[in-house]
Amino acid sequence: MKTLTVIFLFVLAEVIGNTCLSGGMKQVASAGFADGTLSLGLILHALATPLIWVGILLLLAYFALFAAALSWADLSFVLPASAFKYILNVAFAGWFLGEPISTGRWAGTVLICVGVLLVVKTAGEKSGAGEPEITGSVGEGGRS
Repeated sequence: MKTLTVIFLFVLAEVIGNTCLSGGMKQVASAGFADGTLSLGLILHALATPLIWVGILLLLAYFALFAAALSWADLSFVLPASAFKYILNVAFAGWFLGEPISTGRWAGTVLICVGVLLVVKTAGEKSGAGEPEITGSVGEGGRS
């Protein structure tokens, strides 16, 4: 339960952080820095945009929570179990950033989540198929 709670929290932190960072960068672009060149003015304007800082702080929280989850659970579980963030990212982009979301994009996102359900359903199962048997000790070069 601890791992799923942390996964839920890091997904929220990442999705809200992504949304804030994207919204902040759109503010920078609307201020006349959308020509694609990196300039001191662009950097200073970005650094002075509070929404960007909120996004960065939330993404730092995401990273800390993600690292904690990896200390308790397998990467092969944590990444797929957190993939519902794709639906949330698409939804937040549409709701909060006003981005148009096509039917195809929604369909692809739902397809990803169906795969996530399969991974979560099999979380307790360990597959031994295809895993090589390790013999000998580390210093023996695999010989026994």
